[in-house]
This record gives sequence, C-alpha cells and structure tokens, in this order.
Amino acid sequence: MEAPVTRELAEWTVGLTGSDIPETVRAEGVRTFVNWLGCAVGGSSHETVDRALAAVRPFSGEKRAQIIARDVRLDELHAALVNGISSHVLDYDDTHLKTIIHPAGPVASAILAVAESRNVSGADFLTALVTGVEVECRIGNSVYPDHYDRGWHITGTAGVFGAAAATGRLLGLDARQMTWAYGIAATQSSGFREMFGTMCKSFHPGRAAQNGAMAAFLAAAGFDSSERAIEAPRGFANVMSTKQDYTEILGGLGKTWEAALNSYKPFACGIVIHPTIDGCQQLREKLGDRVRSIRSVALRTHPLVLELTGKRTPSTGLEGKFSVYHAAATALLRGDGSPTAFTDEIVRDGEIIALRDKVTAEADGTVHEDAVHIRVTFEDGSTTDLHVEHAIGSLSRPLSDTEISRKFSRQSEPVLGESPTAALLEAAWALESLDDVSALARLSAASN
Repeated sequence: MEAPVTRELAEWTVGLTGSDIPETVRAEGVRTFVNWLGCAVGGSSHETVDRALAAVRPFSGEKRAQIIARDVRLDELHAALVNGISSHVLDYDDTHLKTIIHPAGPVASAILAVAESRNVSGADFLTALVTGVEVECRIGNSVYPDHYDRGWHITGTAGVFGAAAATGRLLGLDARQMTWAYGIAATQSSGFREMFGTMCKSFHPGRAAQNGAMAAFLAAAGFDSSERAIEAPRGFANVMSTKQDYTEILGGLGKTWEAALNSYKPFACGIVIHPTIDGCQQLREKLGDRVRSIRSVALRTHPLVLELTGKRTPSTGLEGKFSVYHAAATALLRGDGSPTAFTDEIVRDGEIIALRDKVTAEADGTVHEDAVHIRVTFEDGSTTDLHVEHAIGSLSRPLSDTEISRKFSRQSEPVLGESPTAALLEAAWALESLDDVSALARLSAASN
C-alpha cells in the first residue's frame, strides 16, 4: 500500500495557519503577488486575451469577478481562466527554478477571482497564496524532470493542485474535502510543451486556475474523488512520470519552503534564454557601434536552452520568446529583453533577422542553467568573449523589491497610466494589511 500522500498533504493544507509561515516566506509571497499583478496588467491588452474574452463571455455566469485591467467582469471561474492567461501571455512571470513552474499564474488568478465575492482579508489571501505555491512546487519536485521531459507543461499540470489548495483554503474545506479537491484537480491535470510559442501556452496556467478552483468548489459540495489521486498506481505521479519521489512532497513540509525559492524574470521570454540576453546586453554596452560589424555570435549554453528555445526562424512574437537566436540579436542591436523585444514586428525586422542568422548555439552539459559563454567575431576577424556565471533574476542575482516595482510600472503605465499604476502598486505591496483584497481588482480597472 502506498503512503497516504494525498491525504497527508490535504491535512497539512487545511491545518496550516498564517503564523506557521515564517515572515521571510510571507514576504516572498508578497513579492510573488506584486510580480504576478504587474504581469497580469501588462498582458491584459494582448490579442490572446481579446480572443479568450470573445470566446468565453457568452458563457459567463453571474459577473462577480474583475478581469484585470479591463472594463469586464465575469463569473469567478471564467475570470480565473482569463486572468491566468493575461498573467502568463508575455512570459514575464515568476519561476520556481527547480521545476520551471510559474507558480503564481494558476494560484493568484484563481484566488483573486474567488476572493472578490467573499470579503477575504489580505492576510488570509497571502496565506492561501503561499500554501498553493508550496503545494504545486512540491508536487512538481516529486516528478521533475522526468515529467517535464515527457512533454508535460508543468505549470499547467502541477499548477492545478496549487489552485485547488489555495481556493480550498478560502472556501474552508476540511481535510477530506481537500483530499477530494486534490483528486478532482489531478484528473484535470494537463498541458503540453508542444504548445510553446502559441496562445495555448498561456492557456495552461489559466486553465489550471479555473480547474483548480472548480475542484475546490466541487469538493465543497461533497463531490468525491479517489483519496490517493497523487500516489496511486494509476494516479497522477505514476501515469504522468517515470519518477515518483514522495519525500519531495511530504519531507520537511512546513519546515522548509519551496515558496521561498521563487524568482522573477527581468526579461519577457523563456527563462533559459535570460543568461544570453543578460550577456548580450552587457556586450552591447561594451561594444557600442561595433555591434553593426559582427560577423558571428557563438553561444555555449546549457542543453535545455536548445531544447526549449531552439526556434531558428520564428515568425511571430510568441515564437520569438522561444528563440535564443532572436533574443541574442535583439539584445545586441536594441539592448531589449522586455515585451517590446518579442512583438510580431520586431521578430520580422530585417536587421534583427540578419543578425539572428549569424547566431549559433552549442549545447554543453557543463554549462549551468543560469550561465552562458558568448564569443563575438567581427568582420575584421577580431573576437571578444563574455561569460555570464549567473544571470540577473536567478537566485544568485535576484531582483530587488525596487526592481520588481520598476518592472511593474513599466508594464502597467502603458495600460493604466501613471497615477493609477502608482496607486495599484502601493496597494499590492500593502497586501497583507488590506481588509478586503477585492479592492485590488477594482483598482486595476479604475482607469477604464
């Protein structure tokens, strides 16, 4: 008989109190939320969100939840879906580097929508957020990397558990109901890496948010499921991975915190490209006009870079986020790694394409995931080399609160304007002291 992993995790989830979470972890939870909200505002005007809204609005129930930065309200489940899409569509969101899960998308998108009709305090919201992030990352740890290597998009597959955990806390589920919620979440776990570079990639965290919240609502109504959904022979871990390490789920639970290991992207693309952008931006500063006389750029990277971002000839902005060649060219010519580096127009720019075609990349298993070696050769045959040991945004070089705020403002101001952005940012950093977190959702739409 397998260890009762699902049940034990459920008991911990419902038994946790806010005071059980160390202050450092709660502080990281606030950073996670601020970063998520900025990304959701920044992505709110993307055509992917337009199309999602056009598809789902006719099916919305009672309109009780705000679509971030839009003059639109939907029912809680559809709002969770759309806000999850919005928060991830720019590929600018948070990353749990051990698993490449983007934790906040499924969790925050679910619980902000659910909280709007329930008068949830900021402190309770933060506890639910940290709990959900912890659950999804631990479940992700238990099956990574085999699960990811098989082609599953782990943000979708593990994120549904995080959304169920966090929503279940807001609904006050007991241990048995939470066990059912995990089972209902498990049977909805999905998302394929094949979808990277398409609108479906951001659909994954949105759907995980929606499905996880639905799992909690069903469980609250007495809708049952297997109580061994994670560990059973035909359950989540055994069906979806060749690796099952349940100590990653239960070991040190409540003592060590995966939620404290979250990181925040300085660049709006797949995180494995970040060392290359970091290095190419440094080279641009060093080289000045000499970037116009480059004959070739040779990258030596971690193997995952080419596996995930090896698109040689991207044709859309979304595809460009998965092209290390495009990212290198744009960083060298424009010094850009923000969302403006990954538009359809920039991906199709002739000057960018010309330099992109001069970039080569070699996979090297000795290169760390947050490192890169770059050699630039010029038309006169001279060369310059750069080694990035740890990219900005990694755990070794994390973004500061000030940098997260700057990132938030750069995304939000073009959408909301300067004053509404300042008010929303101030309220987001004050999350734990808010009497009712629904004020944040309303603030995000105040200028529309």
